[in-house]
Amino acid sequence: MASHSSCNFALTNPIISQIDSFSKQRLSVPLYFFSTRNPLKALTNPWLGVVDSSLSLTSPVSAIRTNRRRIHKSVISSLPTANPDLVVSDAQKPKWSWRAIKSFAMGELEARKLKYPSTGTEALLMGILIEGTSFTSKFLRANKITLYKVREETVKLLGKADMYFFSPEHPPLTEDAQRALDSAVDQNRKAGAIGEVMPAHILLGIWSEVESPGHKILATLGFTDEKSKELESFASESGFLDE
Repeated sequence: MASHSSCNFALTNPIISQIDSFSKQRLSVPLYFFSTRNPLKALTNPWLGVVDSSLSLTSPVSAIRTNRRRIHKSVISSLPTANPDLVVSDAQKPKWSWRAIKSFAMGELEARKLKYPSTGTEALLMGILIEGTSFTSKFLRANKITLYKVREETVKLLGKADMYFFSPEHPPLTEDAQRALDSAVDQNRKAGAIGEVMPAHILLGIWSEVESPGHKILATLGFTDEKSKELESFASESGFLDE
């Protein structure tokens, strides 16, 4: 009698019925679908995107076509300029070192973190310090000019941004920051345009903008014309690498 009741329970219980149904369906699904080694076990993998259904299940992983946006690798060799005299052929364009480019990118990011609408000379200065591996960043730290101090002086000078404001992905350069970058190219030209434009040239460009926040912050933290000339003498030496 108990056996008969158990049988009826299995037939009427919806959960048991679903499990039984699933078991039968599983037997009809090819084994490769459940294999953890199969690269196509999920046709809508969130990391790969939607796999092209025209591909054979035996295609190698490298042949899988997805809807991911392709990232084209390229070497960035220049930064924005407002000086028409600097817009020349590719062969004559100033080449920026990867540390200078990274410093610029870190400066943009810092401007966004502080929720500022633009990238100023103070952000370029912070970018040099955040990059951290260049001779210039080490030179600044040796003179007790650190990222923490620069950030603190930036907030004192420019104030805190509205916490609900969202900076653009690439905050546009302020006029003095643009002039500082153009001055960096001029600094490199003064040295005979040998090699690349480096973080040292950017810092000298910031210092040349005497009314800019970056210059004022540097001066507050003890940077002087003598320090600027010292850095310039290093940067003008043949074979100088800002690393």
